[in-house]
Amino acid sequence: MWITKYTHACVRLEHDGRVLVIDPGIWSEPAALTGADAVLVTHEHADHIDVLRLAGLGVPVYAPVEADIPRLEVTRVSCDEEFIAAGFRVRAVGGRHALVYGGQPDCANLGYIIDEAIYHPGDSLHVPKQPIATLLVPVQGSWMKTAEAIDFVKAITPQRAFAIHDAQINDRGLSSVNGWLTEETNHGYQYLRPGESVGLGSGTAALGDE
Repeated sequence: MWITKYTHACVRLEHDGRVLVIDPGIWSEPAALTGADAVLVTHEHADHIDVLRLAGLGVPVYAPVEADIPRLEVTRVSCDEEFIAAGFRVRAVGGRHALVYGGQPDCANLGYIIDEAIYHPGDSLHVPKQPIATLLVPVQGSWMKTAEAIDFVKAITPQRAFAIHDAQINDRGLSSVNGWLTEETNHGYQYLRPGESVGLGSGTAALGDE
């Protein structure tokens, strides 16, 4: 399986000719959706879903049952629901967006576990009960701090972790965050720049560029 990171929280998974894209937002590159067979959306915020782009794509889009996503036909998904998307086995976990201040925002957010191995949490730090081999870890946001990202990786104990949710932090900030996560966790943390791909198999990862 190949994972390609795109800007912010967008990730593309490819296996045996099948393509599943997670959280293609307004900041992510259009190339992320080229040849996509299905799309998973963790929540309704524009940095995670580009409604106009998806409306013209014509492929199945899966989103939380409580998400407010007008002008786009989606398949509604509930917490703990299991389903098949683009041939990948998916289980939805979590349920709510992490809070920023004063109880806001309070919207639905589902994390997705793909093929019992890859976990994209969206805008939350929900720790699932099952083992996770590959964690996509948010590294910056108004709703979190670096210490929480470190604790999130340590709580899940994956074989490897890749950064997501990073578009609002400059290169100096990225260097600091990546340094802390590399130093404080022992779970194969790596930073992928937009367009970089990783091939997963037999517990190893091989880097490449699209």
